Amino acid sequence: MDVIIDGHGLFVGKHQGRIRVFREKKVVQETPIVHIKQIVVVARSVGISSDVIQICCEEGIPIHFLGRTGTPLAALYAAGLTGTVLTRRAQLLAYTTSKGVAVSKAFVTGKLGNQMNLLRYQAKSRTDEAYLQAVRQHVDDLRAAIQDVADLSGNVVDEMRISLLAIEGRAAQSYWKSIKAVLPAELAWEGRETRGAQDLFNSLLNYGYGVLYTQVEQAILLAGLDTYAGFLHADRPGKPSLVLDLIEEFRQCVVDRTIIGLLNKHVPLEQDEEHRLTETTRRKVAEKVLERLDASAELYEGKRQALRFILQCQARHLASFLRGDREQYTPFVAGW
Repeated sequence: MDVIIDGHGLFVGKHQGRIRVFREKKVVQETPIVHIKQIVVVARSVGISSDVIQICCEEGIPIHFLGRTGTPLAALYAAGLTGTVLTRRAQLLAYTTSKGVAVSKAFVTGKLGNQMNLLRYQAKSRTDEAYLQAVRQHVDDLRAAIQDVADLSGNVVDEMRISLLAIEGRAAQSYWKSIKAVLPAELAWEGRETRGAQDLFNSLLNYGYGVLYTQVEQAILLAGLDTYAGFLHADRPGKPSLVLDLIEEFRQCVVDRTIIGLLNKHVPLEQDEEHRLTETTRRKVAEKVLERLDASAELYEGKRQALRFILQCQARHLASFLRGDREQYTPFVAGW
């Protein structure tokens, strides 16, 4: 199970094979270590004993740290987990070859395909003809964008990045227009905003993406890849480019669909007076995003598989392609 630690003044300790969470010396949460898959720590003023860190490393349990807006801050893994070499050498070499072009195009194609299918999914339960006509147009825009990506040619990704990002940006305008139409009217949503978002929907998306980020990072590391050596997203000190690349295939089916569903079911999701998500809301979003990864299945390579399994497979397939063990890398596109 996933242990989420969110609250001011909490302390995480270990006792007889269990992880205990204390508030003012009182146990508020207790979980057997054998049942824990990962620990997610949110917000400030949370203490963790060295015993917890040691047992998590020994048992292969990652500890992720998130800010209150969902910004990934750090992660703790066992030292040997990142000790691979051959895959990383191949990954770095691939950047200047046609493999870098292929995976960059695949990441964008996967994102566009998932945007298109989420719009189709949202339209299945609606009868408003004006809305359906708009969705059909937006789906056509996304389909055309996928073809534009396929038509792009170049020898290295540096020659194509601007064009790929331009296609992605134009498609995003159509996607978010359709998403706005299915949101509760009382949100009065004005459009997508990333950093510094003040409104509820953007804040929920940003936090959900932060939770998903930790899972993508983990999958990449387990596949033996370097999280900072990406392809589509340009290199920059401190920028985990490959995480930002691979996450594109999973934003829509894991986070967007989850957040839209919570809002349309009128699940209480709130912000405080400073427009930050409340502790209860953060916990709810984290739980639902992680639940979506574990409990929701999609058709993948001929079988119904959990999204977490698919994420890990995609990271491994990417590593295999970069090493030359696979002929191509195919992006994951969820059904509708």
